[in-house]
Amino acid sequence: MALPSLRALRHRNFRLFLAGQIFALIGYWIQIVAQSWLLYRLTGSATLLGVLAFASSLPILLLAPVAGWWADRCNLHRTMFATQVLELLQAVILATLALTGILQPWHIIALAMMMGILVAIELPIRHAYLLELVDGKEDLPNAIALTSLMANSGRMVGPALAGVLIGVLSEAHCFLINAFTYIAVVISFLLIRVRTQPREPSTQPLLAGLREGFAYAWNLLPIRALLLTLSVVALLAAPYSTLMPVMVREVFHGNADLMGFLMSASGGGAICGTLYLASRKNARGLVRLIIIAVLAAGTALALFAHAPSVWIALPLLSVVGFGILVTSVSVNTILQTIVDDDKRGRVMSLYTAAFLGVMPFGALTAGALADLIGPRATLTLGGLCCVTAALFLARNRHRLREQIRPIYEKLGIARR
Repeated sequence: MALPSLRALRHRNFRLFLAGQIFALIGYWIQIVAQSWLLYRLTGSATLLGVLAFASSLPILLLAPVAGWWADRCNLHRTMFATQVLELLQAVILATLALTGILQPWHIIALAMMMGILVAIELPIRHAYLLELVDGKEDLPNAIALTSLMANSGRMVGPALAGVLIGVLSEAHCFLINAFTYIAVVISFLLIRVRTQPREPSTQPLLAGLREGFAYAWNLLPIRALLLTLSVVALLAAPYSTLMPVMVREVFHGNADLMGFLMSASGGGAICGTLYLASRKNARGLVRLIIIAVLAAGTALALFAHAPSVWIALPLLSVVGFGILVTSVSVNTILQTIVDDDKRGRVMSLYTAAFLGVMPFGALTAGALADLIGPRATLTLGGLCCVTAALFLARNRHRLREQIRPIYEKLGIARR
């Protein structure tokens, strides 16, 4: 009998999906760290680091709603497979340019934007695809938590490996390793056999479908409030990773190895958060948890900005990683639980846009502010704004519970 925290693994398709994606996500984080380190080494510009993050995430904000509309209509398995093949192609191009010595800063930014376009298409489809992988809603919250655990395991292992690989080999070899990890992804998708969820035929035009999705999300207070809170975290807390090369070199006077370990510390905190969320049976009580998580992330970020040593910075980054992860996954779980199935793709595309799509503006602003007022002041400001957002959500908590409770009662997960 499966442990409660691993119950989604009883589904063969989900096991195959997870096995392939863990390799891809480790490779993805190796590439992310290597390309940011290479860009900063070549240019010495914090502003260009912000431009890099902006270029990779802006497509998510612009294209995710369209991808969500598509996710409510397309064959999810085939579309997911296609995006993975195209991401493999992007990795091969980046590795080839780097190994041949042709790679320039503008290549890095352009290819990051290409990956951003593919991720913008993939993520809303991935959220909807989980339902097919676990054959219904019963194990969906656990599948979301385990998927997040997988992603943050890659986030913890990948940067640490990247730091070692950059020191021993080069950034180009990091890009090559990322390309090879997609072999596992292709094999896993060839083995997956899903039962496509029945869908009502629709001839609704694109713009009408998008308007319907936006109206649905805006008119439900829990969805609106949670997405706005998530946007604040994405705008003001998550861009700390963009400034990590600056903090490492100018504040802690370290190298790529140190950057990898600092990024891994935040990934370790995120893993602790996913293990806790995976142990939960359902979405009940997550609004209160989100308030605590945002408050903790903001406070730890402000303290990290003034950490006197690496040894104090490491646990603070773990708290930041824990808080951001718990916030994003808890919002995901609540939305997936309360949303109508025929609007799942569109609502989850708004979730993607509110989190990953808002990040480029935070990254661009953080990079520019760091050049003007310094990285410490920039991170402190972001952390204090997150604390304010947590207090505002706490003030409206009871209104959210009043609207969520009837849905939970209908699903049989509300406390009697």
